[in-house]
Amino acid sequence: MQGTLDLLILKALAIGPMHAWGISNRIQEMSQGVFQIGQGSLYPAVHRFESRGWVTSYWRTTENRRIARFYELNAHGRHAVDEEIAAWRSYASAIDLVIEAS
Repeated sequence: MQGTLDLLILKALAIGPMHAWGISNRIQEMSQGVFQIGQGSLYPAVHRFESRGWVTSYWRTTENRRIARFYELNAHGRHAVDEEIAAWRSYASAIDLVIEAS
């Protein structure tokens, strides 16, 4: 559903800065394997977040001694997480109303 990917990525980054592979793994862990985000979806999203001013990025050495681009939420990004969560909860409540209707 529209907006789901953004919420998943933003929530993963709310835990702390990480590289794209780490974001993908974190989402998979948090969802207990339900969501598996491919790099082809993830990179355009984090670049979109950068252009919106939600994340900053920088190069850093990973724990495996590889150079990777890390992404970190800034104040605008943390606000975006809160807005995305509120929108998702509103959407989910509306879906529940439809499901429960007779």
